[in-house]
Amino acid sequence: MTTTDPYPATGAWMPGDPLGHRRLFTFATDRRFALDSGVTLSDVTIAYETWGTLDADGANAVLLCHAWTGDSHAAGGATRGHPDAGWWDAMVGPGKPIDTDRYFVVCANVLGGCQGSTGPASPNPADGQPYGSRFPVVTIRDMVRSQARLAEHLGVFQWMAVIGGSMGGMQALEWAVMYPRRVRSLVAIATCMQATAQQIAWGGIGRQAIRLDPKWRGGDYYDAEPGDGPTEGLSIARQIAQVTFRSDNVFTDRFGRDFSGRMETGDVLGMWQQYEVERYLEHHGFKIVRRFDANSYLSIGKAMDLHDVARGRGSLERAMARVQIPTMSVGIWSDMLYPAYQQQQIQAVVAANGAPSEYLEIDSPHGHDAFLINGDQIAGPLDRFLGDVSKSVI
Repeated sequence: MTTTDPYPATGAWMPGDPLGHRRLFTFATDRRFALDSGVTLSDVTIAYETWGTLDADGANAVLLCHAWTGDSHAAGGATRGHPDAGWWDAMVGPGKPIDTDRYFVVCANVLGGCQGSTGPASPNPADGQPYGSRFPVVTIRDMVRSQARLAEHLGVFQWMAVIGGSMGGMQALEWAVMYPRRVRSLVAIATCMQATAQQIAWGGIGRQAIRLDPKWRGGDYYDAEPGDGPTEGLSIARQIAQVTFRSDNVFTDRFGRDFSGRMETGDVLGMWQQYEVERYLEHHGFKIVRRFDANSYLSIGKAMDLHDVARGRGSLERAMARVQIPTMSVGIWSDMLYPAYQQQQIQAVVAANGAPSEYLEIDSPHGHDAFLINGDQIAGPLDRFLGDVSKSVI
């Protein structure tokens, strides 16, 4: 990487950039918003998108919660303001499992994110400069509290369903625990009730990659010229994560031990000759730097590691006893990051509460990302689950 490299210092959406389908809701203008860390924020903005129409009785609202590097653009094609199609476009829309002809669907960019919601790249109201290193630690619970403020703004006082995969599933679980009367059903996909030591370990390695990039500058790099931001650190962090998102079988079947260039008899082996799998990881690493922010990657990753529904609630069983609603838990047999046993535990705990609870397992070699890749296996059960909930008495 050189100083002439075209990669931006941050891939965050900034005020003045095309809005696309985003809408912006700002709260805490009169009274500050308190975080779990004890810090308070003012003038907090949440970027969100909606699809469909809210019924007169408000009973058809569905909240989608995105994963680590997702955003509010869950459905719809690439357009000005949205360089990629929606992250769950196959599942959300007219006639699709999350049918926007029937349901009012909302997806918000999380607090700490970088696609319109208040995060490290956002201007601090105190001086108008990016928060950078001054942005506080946020938790999954903080994200959910901010979504609750958005729900009130939208006139949604009870979600028909809260649905999320990976980090989105953490938010969905916290919704059900924090606001049990405001959620009628729960769909938790490829997620957990508590981050495990191994999950924290993977996240910690990625954070170190960013911290050790000298161009990260302790988190204050927003005035850097293109090519002079923490591109390398963010790229390596993403490459580390990408390994955990897929399975050994998929990597082996797709790449094997092939070198990225031809190896002729007699060629001298070089230290930095790349295997095809290395090129694949590098591609994903540098792809993210155009659409994401290194500080947001740190912030959201830390929130995932801090995730524990039992924290401050006595025990896991005591916390989850608040979940008394129909629940669908979805696992993936090849998921090495959030193994299927964690979703089976969710199903078992909710069933022990006497609430309707079911477990669905995706049969896919693709690992953690299978919930985004193999939507066909979720489509029918999810459509049926939502249909049953929509018919239930409020």
